[in-house]
Amino acid sequence: MNPSLELQLKTLPSEPGVYRYYDKNDNLLYVGKAKHLKKRVLSYFNKNLPGYRIKIMVGKIHRLETTIVNSEYDALLLENNLIKEHQPVYNVMLKDDKTYPWICIKNEDFPRIFLTRTKIKDGSEYYGPYAKVRPAKILLDTIKHIYKLRTCNLNLAPSKIDDGKYKVCLEFHIKNCEGPCEGLESKEEYDEKIDAIRGIIKGDFQTAKKYLISQMMKYAENLQFENAQTIKERLDILENYQVKHTVVNPNIDDVDVFGMTSDETAAYVNYFKIRNGNIIQSFTTEIKKIIEESDEDILEEALIEIRQKFESNSKEVLIPFHLTLEIPNVKLIVPKVGDKKRIVELSEKNAKEYRIEKLKQVQIVDPERHSNRIMAEMQKLLRMPVEPRHIEGFDNSNIQGTNPVSACVVFKDGKPSKADYRIFHPKTVVGPDDFKTMEEVIFRRYKRMLEEGESLPQLILIDGGKGQLSSAIKSLKLLGLYGKITIVGIAKRLEEIFFPEDPIPLYLDKKSETLKVLQRVRDEAHRFGVRHHRTRRTNSTIKSELEEIPGVGDKTIGMLLSKLKSVKRIKEANLETLEEILGKSKGKIVFDFFNTP
Repeated sequence: MNPSLELQLKTLPSEPGVYRYYDKNDNLLYVGKAKHLKKRVLSYFNKNLPGYRIKIMVGKIHRLETTIVNSEYDALLLENNLIKEHQPVYNVMLKDDKTYPWICIKNEDFPRIFLTRTKIKDGSEYYGPYAKVRPAKILLDTIKHIYKLRTCNLNLAPSKIDDGKYKVCLEFHIKNCEGPCEGLESKEEYDEKIDAIRGIIKGDFQTAKKYLISQMMKYAENLQFENAQTIKERLDILENYQVKHTVVNPNIDDVDVFGMTSDETAAYVNYFKIRNGNIIQSFTTEIKKIIEESDEDILEEALIEIRQKFESNSKEVLIPFHLTLEIPNVKLIVPKVGDKKRIVELSEKNAKEYRIEKLKQVQIVDPERHSNRIMAEMQKLLRMPVEPRHIEGFDNSNIQGTNPVSACVVFKDGKPSKADYRIFHPKTVVGPDDFKTMEEVIFRRYKRMLEEGESLPQLILIDGGKGQLSSAIKSLKLLGLYGKITIVGIAKRLEEIFFPEDPIPLYLDKKSETLKVLQRVRDEAHRFGVRHHRTRRTNSTIKSELEEIPGVGDKTIGMLLSKLKSVKRIKEANLETLEEILGKSKGKIVFDFFNTP
């Protein structure tokens, strides 16, 4: 550490603020925020730093700068702006260069309503942005089915309409427009529709419903039943749209919702903007982890960034876990029960599904990255000191104690390495004793690997519960390998993961990649063992039948099976064929055995 940096660390302020790390070439490495600058910055220079990426970054720090602000929230805002401006290499960022569409209500007489990706400061109203264009198009189509609006770009100033400058177009004749260009629709009537549309876009359907119902009743009173039916159909369209988009109690109004899930390499954050019980906007993003950032830190950054992106001024934000962040005039709430809890769970579900979708894409386009992520996840969940790049799984197979075999399968980087599979025939165990068989097989497998200097696995998976696991552990202890290799058992009924000396099993999420790998290893060991057990049992049955022939031994049986493959074909063979294989004497013995009444 250079002397000037050491001096800076000794004189850090204790107020909230932002700190910036620079390397020796004065390149900005990292921008961070802190409630207490001195404590936060000094924590980076602790000898027991978590994670190698943080250690690499700290090793590059040559100098630092700090800026004091009034509160942690101000620090977060300043940090967010500095990250956007400078894009430091060690900061997580919501890297999203897309231009999202807005619904625009144009600032003009008889306003047009349309989708646009460009905001112009001309007094027009913009609603959005929409993370996906399809929901915005559906909303616009719904509005156009309900209300007849103009689509032309004519200047419909009252003076020009009064002068009769314009004539109605095809849109009027096909009943998509009421003809305001010829004064066939008043500005007051048109503006009433625009007010109702504003409500629909904001998630308030009541104004639009009242307008349509009043129109329908007016037509019905005037005995214009065909027109009344048309309005009724539009009302049905609106109600159908509302039903599809109402997800919580309609009394929940003006709320932002965040859901989140994460793994070793990235976090996935979902955002809902809710108005009148309706999700009027939904957005999900992936945030790459740079230096092992916590979920709390990432959610704080995402919360500020996303609310700015979608121009939200909601005074209530629902989140899945507590944050220390305080935002002026905004309540951060972790709901425990009820509709608010359910909407947070829905947001989390969206984040999880988005993660699964992204991981499937990575598996296709970048299998190495996919494998690295799974290995990192397995290391964390199975409490391992290293990643399980080499896994070995064991399973015993026998039927009523006959022809027992034990299978050992090998997975490398999460994939089967079939050339390394092995089958063991127990030598010291009498009868169907799974525990003793497992003890013998584990001892034989790793004793030989030690003697031959082969690389040992990082993870051993035993198919079975505590009993089989304990038996395997006995052998590892005898070989001096216990504690050097992670060993776990997996019980099939509830997919429980058992650890040595831990009475409480681990239950992994059913969609967990770690559980899927363990299940695949277990199932492959079972398949491999059963296949060899059946082969051995079949060969044993065949051999026992041929052993009944007087004067025929193992060598003769082997010659027959090698040429004719089955007992049935041996029985059906003529004398010449058998004599050709075994010679005249033994060929006649076998022929007579199967053909003498």
